[in-house]
Amino acid sequence: MNPAQTAPPQPTAPDTTEFLLRLLDTPSPTGMTEQAVQLIEQELGKVGVQSQRTKKGALTWEVPGTGEGHVTFSGHVDTLGAMVKGIKGNGRLLLFMLGGYDWATIEGEDVKVHTQSGRVVTGTVVNVRQSTHVHGPALREMKREQSVMEVRLDELSTSAEHTRALGVQVGDFVSLDARPRLMPSGHIKSRHLDNKAAVAIFIEATRDLLKNPAPRTAHFHVTTYEEVGHGAATGIPAHTDELIAVDMAAVGEGQTSSEHAVTLCVADSSGPYDHLLGNRLRRTAAEHGIDLRVDIYPYYGSDGSAAWRAGGNYPVALIGPGVDASHAYERMHQDALGATRDLILAYLRH
Repeated sequence: MNPAQTAPPQPTAPDTTEFLLRLLDTPSPTGMTEQAVQLIEQELGKVGVQSQRTKKGALTWEVPGTGEGHVTFSGHVDTLGAMVKGIKGNGRLLLFMLGGYDWATIEGEDVKVHTQSGRVVTGTVVNVRQSTHVHGPALREMKREQSVMEVRLDELSTSAEHTRALGVQVGDFVSLDARPRLMPSGHIKSRHLDNKAAVAIFIEATRDLLKNPAPRTAHFHVTTYEEVGHGAATGIPAHTDELIAVDMAAVGEGQTSSEHAVTLCVADSSGPYDHLLGNRLRRTAAEHGIDLRVDIYPYYGSDGSAAWRAGGNYPVALIGPGVDASHAYERMHQDALGATRDLILAYLRH
């Protein structure tokens, strides 16, 4: 095939999209990922793959190859979220941010407060001047920051005592409603496509490799603390020859990334990734007609960054499907899922 041509990606399997939607709908703010990890384990069990958990809580599994070479793919299942920082006198909650997002991106979002007793209390993120009819221009001029954002609980609570009686305590995790939806256009919109999309891709790639083994062994490593910067600092297999981090590619003005393509990020806030490994991925994409974009993200870090900082002795590259409105209510197209899967499988068989 002419390297200048790209073939449309093969569609993702329906069960992959269905699994992704279920995973997106499973709360997993960084630090509280048990339910999501269990869901991945169950999905792997359906195809007879045994996985292991690291002491840190990451999930890892391997699909043996027919020849030499070992490529590890790392992605994360933890998401943005919050914790209860304080209980106000009016019964509403102050939040402590988990992960890097702008407070304005969660205003008006439904949330779940996960109490120690197991009870889940729902609510909505509002600001202290939410009514334009009461505050007028002051609402529009107010900077969204921690001190002015609060959770209005869906319970009869008008005091701190009422809220504590519900079982809510400082330190309880708060998850954001993902609102996952598959649209007729093939778009998937949801919070937390960063980075549950990569996990769904790993599952589909695993199914394919079990049916049609590749020469190189593939190891999949799903981390649980990426959003706070240290997800893959441990747990990468010692026999890894190459590490390819798979995370969302940020789409926006000034970027080359697309909701319909896979992106190779050659540099981010941690610096450049490995040039030679990146070039090998570029050649693979060109030879197989895969739509691969190349981009740089100045306000970004990945599991690959964490692995290198921890002393990882292997080349690292970063790829991923294009996602619009990252760290807000995100959107991607199934094309990007398919292109990312195609690049992973083509590279293992290259």
